[in-house]
Amino acid sequence: MKIVQYPHPTLRYKSKPINRIDRELKNMVREMFDLMYAAKGIGLAANQVDLPLQLFVINLSGSPEEGEELVFINPVVSSPKGSDEAEEGCLSIVGVNAQVSRPESVHISAYDLSGREINQTVNGLLAKAIQHEADHLEGVLFIDRISESSKRQIEGELEEFEIDFNNQRSTGEILDDAAIFKRLAEIETKYC
Repeated sequence: MKIVQYPHPTLRYKSKPINRIDRELKNMVREMFDLMYAAKGIGLAANQVDLPLQLFVINLSGSPEEGEELVFINPVVSSPKGSDEAEEGCLSIVGVNAQVSRPESVHISAYDLSGREINQTVNGLLAKAIQHEADHLEGVLFIDRISESSKRQIEGELEEFEIDFNNQRSTGEILDDAAIFKRLAEIETKYC
């Protein structure tokens, strides 16, 4: 498992709801946390590790020794209130940051890894992280939510990601879209 980089097609793939939690899924969640910590992030969505599942992990401390490890399965974000703008980045577009405006608070309904229901209103950094990761599950990246002037400022950096991606694809390091989507469908058959 590794974190895929923009413009990998799984990042634009709409994730499917999870119907089953087993030991393998729990192991994948553990590996997601490990990858997130290694990359110095605070959140990671399943499609960022090439999985088509409605699942993301968050630890606002960014450290395995601190904070709280949160797992959100089949999340639904609702009841947005207020507005706040802050700089965001993404572990799938490393080094690119931009100002993003998001609701200040939201309600999150989801399940944890034990199957217990999560039902709470959150604000601040947790609300922003949840919205960012929930966007991933819909195939939406933070760069889709920034102003046109901000997009122009990062165009060159995004082009470099595209060049790297195409180079990796030409060497066979990254599969073609058909092979990627076939593999995603196989995973969906198991968990969705």
